[in-house]
Amino acid sequence: MAEDIVPSLLKTINSQFDEQAKASKKLQAAARALKSGKATYQTANTFAIEAGEILAKVLQRNLKGASLPDQKLYFNIAQRILNETLSKNFDLVSGYTADVQKLLNEQAGIGLEVQKAMLNQDRIDGIVNRVSSEPDIDKVKWILDDPVVNFTQSIVDDSIDANCKFQSAAGLHPIITRRLVGKACKWCSDLAGVYDYFDLPDDIYRRHERCRCTVDYNPGSGKRQNVWTKKWRDPEQAQKLANRLAIGTGEKPLSINKTEQNRTATSR
Repeated sequence: MAEDIVPSLLKTINSQFDEQAKASKKLQAAARALKSGKATYQTANTFAIEAGEILAKVLQRNLKGASLPDQKLYFNIAQRILNETLSKNFDLVSGYTADVQKLLNEQAGIGLEVQKAMLNQDRIDGIVNRVSSEPDIDKVKWILDDPVVNFTQSIVDDSIDANCKFQSAAGLHPIITRRLVGKACKWCSDLAGVYDYFDLPDDIYRRHERCRCTVDYNPGSGKRQNVWTKKWRDPEQAQKLANRLAIGTGEKPLSINKTEQNRTATSR
């Protein structure tokens, strides 16, 4: 009977991840920001990217041809290792984002329950199936790089989506921001901006390979909307939203005329 190499590999991978995570300056800074009440979803994005990059490096270091039978990451090995390690990253990041959302709710005076992200098993299965279908792991190690980081960062997106959906159903009016990171391509540049939750573009959470653009949400003042008309209880809302939508586009803020403002005010 062939030796089961998974327990030994998992022990090494988990040990190296824990050691590097403990020493990470970015994770330490994120922990301090949370403790001091200064953490935001931007902090959570930094936390997730760092956790994803640490795991990706550890996986690539240990899941190499020399340590695997026939230089192949067979399905049963990939499934056991990636399910455990990616689930561990999910627990780590979803726990941090839940703490961030709790902090933001408290700062906005919102007494709603925090919604935690759900584990996206389909993403994990996709990475497992892709990497295990290749005959030589050393030729496709990139599958254990950016897809792992992307999966980890998506946990923050899922947390934002869950809480925005919950809070909008409770009568709040979420505003979501997509920010550019690094030298952005045209697709990312076109997608960047500030959006009303009820008018989000379909691709708001999507990222191409190596994309580190972030999605952010802050409940702000916790203002409520009229749940029947989806309008803010604020006669200046139309102009405020127009100004927000202009951020990051290079365009001048739109001018909303008094008629539109009055229509917004009377629709409450």
